[in-house]
Amino acid sequence: MIVNSIKMIFAGVVSILVAQVLHLDFAISAGIVAILTIQPSKRETFSTAIARFYGFVIAIVISFVCFKIFGITTFAFFVYLAIYVFVCQKFKWFSSIVMNSVLVSHFVSTGVMNGQAILNESLIFLIGVAFGILVNLHLHKNTKQMNELKQKINEKIKNILQRMSLRILDKNLANYDGSCFEELNKTLFLAMELAEQNYKNQLKKDDSDLNFLKAQSQKVAVLYEMYKRVKNIQTQPHTAKIISDFLQKLSNEYSATEDLQHLKQEFNLIWQEMKKRPLPQTRQEFEDRAELFTLLELIEEFL
Repeated sequence: MIVNSIKMIFAGVVSILVAQVLHLDFAISAGIVAILTIQPSKRETFSTAIARFYGFVIAIVISFVCFKIFGITTFAFFVYLAIYVFVCQKFKWFSSIVMNSVLVSHFVSTGVMNGQAILNESLIFLIGVAFGILVNLHLHKNTKQMNELKQKINEKIKNILQRMSLRILDKNLANYDGSCFEELNKTLFLAMELAEQNYKNQLKKDDSDLNFLKAQSQKVAVLYEMYKRVKNIQTQPHTAKIISDFLQKLSNEYSATEDLQHLKQEFNLIWQEMKKRPLPQTRQEFEDRAELFTLLELIEEFL
C-alpha cells in the first residue's frame, strides 16, 4: 500500500510539473490522469492505458461533432456525454468515461476547441499516461518467492505421504487429524495468488506457473481422498506392509517436476502381487482390505 501510494504521488507530481514546464493549460489534470492510469499490475496498467487512448480519440471526435452542431455549450456537453457513455459501455471502456470527459470539459470551460486546444488536451493525456506507465515498469515476475512456495508444497506433500505410510501400520499414530492439509492448502492459495500477480506483471503471456499449481491442486484433492482411506483402516491386513513401503518410497522420491515412470512400473508389480494374496478371513479385515484397494486406485490416479 505504501509503495503504491508513493508511486501515485510521484507520477502525479512529476506529470503536473512537466505539464507546467510545457505551459499547458489545466496542467493539474495531467497528474490526475497519471494517478488514474496506475493499476496494481503492469499488464493491467498497459491494457487500461490502451483502452483510455482509444477512448480519448473517440471522445475528441464526438465532442468536436457535438460542439460543431450545438456550439461549445453545456447542452452540447450533455449530448456528448450521452453518446460517449453509450460508446464506452459498448466497448467496455468503463475507466475512460470520467477521465476523458474531464479533459473534454476543458473545451467548455474555455469556450474554445481548435487545433491548439486539442493539442493541449492531447499532451495532458499523453504526459499523464506516460508517467502512469513508467512507475509500473519495475514490476516483474517474482521467481524466487514462487520457487520457494513450490518447494514448500513439494515438501508438505512428501510429508503427508510419509505420514500415510506410518499410519497404515499404526492406527494410533499421533496427530493424524488432517491438519496438515490446512497448511498445504494455505501454501497453495498463496502460490496461486503470486502466480496470478506474476502473470499480470508480464507483458509476454506465460501461464506455466498457473497451470502447474492447478495440477498440484488436483493432486492434493486426490491426496486428501487417500488420507481418508488410510484414516479408516483399523487393522493391519497382510497387504498393508507392501503398500506402506511403497508410500514411503513415493515420499522419498516424489518430485512434482520429475517423471515418476519408474514408480508407476513398480506400482503395477504391486497390483499383481496383491491379486495373489489370500482372501480376507474376517469382516474387519475385509473392510480394511477394501479401504486399501480403494487407496491403491487413488495412488494410481495420484501417480
